Parts: sequence; C-alpha cells; structure tokens
Amino acid sequence: MKVTVERAELLKSLAHVHRVVERRNTIPILANVLMRSDPRGLALRATDLDIEIVETIAAEVQQEGATTVPAHTIYDIVRKLPEGAQVMIETSGDRGTLTVRAGRSRFALQTLPENEFPDLAAGEMTHSFTLAAGELKRLVDKTQFAISTEETRYYLNGIYLHVADAGGPVLRAVATDGHRLAQAQTTAPAGAIGMPGVIVPRKAVAEIQRLAENADAEVTVELSAAKIRVSLDRVVLTSKLIDGTFPDYGRVIPVGNDKTLIVDKADFASAVDRVSTVASERGRAVKLSIADGKLTLSVTNPDSGSATEEIEVEYAAEPIDIGFNSRYLLDITSQIEGSTAELKLADPGSPTLVQDPEKRGALYVLMPMRV
Repeated sequence: MKVTVERAELLKSLAHVHRVVERRNTIPILANVLMRSDPRGLALRATDLDIEIVETIAAEVQQEGATTVPAHTIYDIVRKLPEGAQVMIETSGDRGTLTVRAGRSRFALQTLPENEFPDLAAGEMTHSFTLAAGELKRLVDKTQFAISTEETRYYLNGIYLHVADAGGPVLRAVATDGHRLAQAQTTAPAGAIGMPGVIVPRKAVAEIQRLAENADAEVTVELSAAKIRVSLDRVVLTSKLIDGTFPDYGRVIPVGNDKTLIVDKADFASAVDRVSTVASERGRAVKLSIADGKLTLSVTNPDSGSATEEIEVEYAAEPIDIGFNSRYLLDITSQIEGSTAELKLADPGSPTLVQDPEKRGALYVLMPMRV
C-alpha cells in the first residue's frame, strides 16, 4: 500500500474513528485501525465489536493495499505533524511495518494483518430511511441526558427509537433513568413506517451526536432487529442494538396534571443553580413553594446551611410545595429552546410534566423528591 493524503483530512477522519477504540484491549487487533486504499481513496475502519466506524477520504493512491496499525498512536502522530503537511503512508510487506512520512519526519509502526480485523457491518438491514442530520441530532440532543447509567437495568442504557402515532406517524426518541424521562419526535420519514422499535446504546448515541454536526446534510438510517447503520457524507457508523424490551413509557407520562406553572427559563435556571450551591452532593434537593404568581426556591442542608430565592411566575392554582433534584431541573431547562418553560403539576408525590410552550416536539417528565 502506498498513498499520499492531506494532513487535515487524515486527522479529521482519525479523530472520528479512533474514538471507538478502547484504550485497554485484551484483543490486540481491536487496538488498531484498518487502513485500506483503493481507487475511491483511503478508507479507515475501527471497532470495539459493539460499534464500528468507517470513513473514506480523498487520497492519491499509488498502490492499493490494506493493513492495521495502533489507532491512538497514528492519531497522535498525525495530530503533531505541521499544518498543511502532505502525509505519505506506505507498507513494506516483508517487515510488517507501516511507514508514515511528512516533511523531514519519518515513523515506522508495527502492523497486524488486515484479515484478522473483525467485520461488524455484515448482515441484512430490513428498514431504511433518510432525514436531515439536524433533525436526527435534535432527537438525540433532546433525550440523551436522561439515558440511565445503571448497568443492572441495561435496557435503559440507550435511546428508544421507534415510530408512534401522534395524529399521524412520528419518529420518536425516548430515554429514561427511572427518575426522569425525555421524549422528542419529528414527522416520520418514508421508509420508517413499520420499523422495529430499537434501543440505540449510549456510545452509539454519542457518536451520532458528533457525526451529525452539519445540520443540512442528509443522513441515511438503516435498521434490523439487531443493528443500526447511520451513513452521513463519507462516514458509516454501524452499531449493535441493546437486546431488551424498553418499558411502556406512556404509562408514566401524566395526563391529568391540572396545576400549570409558567416560568421564565433563564431566571428559573439561574435561581435553581444559585440555591443548589448549598445542597448536599448526594440529594441535591431543591424545594419549590408555589403560590399565586410567586415561586420560592429553598434548600436546607444541615451540614452547610440554607438558601432561598423568590421569582415571579405565572401560576393561578392552589398553593403547592414540591421537591426536585436540582441537577435534573437544570438538565431539562437547558433543553428548552423558548424563553419560557411550562410545568404541569398534580401533587407533591406525583410526576411533573415539563414542556416548551413555544415548541411542542418534546416533553419531559420529572419525578419529585421528598423535601
């Protein structure tokens, strides 16, 4: 193999693919990135057996071939090369090394044979649809913060992506950790109808977020019962899905909450942030005392003291005292795009519904705390 490639192009691509490679690997080949040159350019592939990223970049190919080299090492080498450098990559078959040259720098890296590299992309995909990258990123951004980190409830360790009926078919993303729930949706693209409901794991969700930076680009999503494949520009991400049953989340979304509280999002978030400074690290509980047109936020911590703050709100129902985890409140308010947030409450022991009054595509459910 012998190719010449722009340093900036190679660095950007290695930055995408090397992230899926674990720092500690018991299987040596999984620490490597597969580099393959052909008439289309240079393709880079990395995997951890659960997720795989392949990216093809423009390159001047003098000789076709393939090999694998340590992913983090070659990423660090290219990162440290001077800007604007032309990078020449060449393998010498007899010695099992890959040579990287740029200017007066020369590196020789140990390789492993490419035929040992696992292929995750194989297998039939039953459903395929396209949508704008910005829409897919919005679905992920609005819900990923609520993904559970508890390994025992593995089926909550991802985003549940499925088609639902909301006066017409919608593509809906849902995540929950048992304390809060986030739901976002967009009009279902053609091809998504009839797709299986799938749970996309946290690591794949994080990579999709990064890849979908260009909001105007088109993304192709392909699905089967076991895998998801997302193709964007020259990048193809394939991931295994979480094999489990996502709970019936519809049962926890309250429908009869009759007390409506409307707050200025920025004022509310700032007040929660300020009073929670004295909250205990473990509980982070903040008490909301809501009466006619007035909200008093208070925190009492026996170890460090107390704090209160009052803000003006729109509220005309009977007074209520309710407690929430301040971190969860801040996570939810940060997702609201408009200037106000709408909280629908029932009583101090029941879940609260939070929505953006200006954009109805997303909703959040928050379980109260004892305060």
